[in-house]
Amino acid sequence: MTNNESIFKRLWDIYIAQNPMAEQVYNLFTAEGERVINDHIAFRTFRHPLIGIDVLAQPFLDAGYTYKSDYHFKEKKLLAKHYEHSSDPEAPRVFISELLFHDFSPFLQEVVKDWIFALPECVLGSDQLLFTGNASGVPSFETYKTLRTESEYAAWLYVNGFRANHFTVSVNHLKKFDSIYKVNAFLKHNGFLLNDAGGEVQGTPEQLLEQSSIKAGMVKFNFVEGEFEIPGCYYEFARRYPDKDGKLYSGFISKSADKIFESTNFYQK
Repeated sequence: MTNNESIFKRLWDIYIAQNPMAEQVYNLFTAEGERVINDHIAFRTFRHPLIGIDVLAQPFLDAGYTYKSDYHFKEKKLLAKHYEHSSDPEAPRVFISELLFHDFSPFLQEVVKDWIFALPECVLGSDQLLFTGNASGVPSFETYKTLRTESEYAAWLYVNGFRANHFTVSVNHLKKFDSIYKVNAFLKHNGFLLNDAGGEVQGTPEQLLEQSSIKAGMVKFNFVEGEFEIPGCYYEFARRYPDKDGKLYSGFISKSADKIFESTNFYQK
C-alpha cells in the first residue's frame, strides 16, 4: 500500500467508525455489484497559520498531489482549494475549505481562538492533524448552539474537529446507476434523506458537474452539559461530464458546493 493509499484508508476507517450510515451506503452499492471509486474527499478548518488549508494540504502534497484551483464562498465566508494527484488518475481529488472566522462576531472569534490554542503542540505542525478529530477538549453544547446562529460550518468544526467531512462516490464509475437521478432514487428507496438545499441535484450537464448528497447522520457526542445528537459527516455523489476537449471536468462549481456544505446543517429527525 502506498503512502497515498494508506492516508485514505486511515481517513475512511475513521469516517465510517463515526458515521456507520456512510458504510451502509457503500455496502448498498457494492451489493449491487458496483465498484465504488472515490471522486473526492473534503476537509474543513479555520483560516489560521497553525491549521489553515496549506497545513492540512501538506501530507497530500508529500504524497504526490498538486494544487489545482481555489474558490471563494462569500455568503458563508469561506475560502477553499482543491488538489489532484500528479500521476494516479483514480486517486481522489482533495478539497479543503477554511472559515474566515475573523469576519464573524467577537464571540465566535474568541471561541475559535481558544479552540485552536487548546490543540496539543504535538499535533500542530504534524501530519497527524488530519486524523485527530476534536483534540481541543470536551465542547459545550450551549456554545455549539450559539455558533450555529452565525455559522453552521463553525459549529460543526468546533465539535467534529479534523476528519474527513465527506467522501464522494464517483457516479462515472458506476454501471447500473449511471446517472445522479438513479443514484438519488436508489438512496431514497433505501431510506436515506437527501440534502435538498437548492434542490436534490446541484449543477447541470452544461456546467459539466452534477452533485448530490445525503444529509449527515445524527451522531451522539459528549458535551460538558451531557450527551446530545448532532450532525456528523455525510456522503456525496458526483457525476462529471467531458469538456469541449473531451476530458472530464475535474474542478468544482462554487454555487453548487455552497449548497452541498449545508449537508451538515442541524435538522430534526
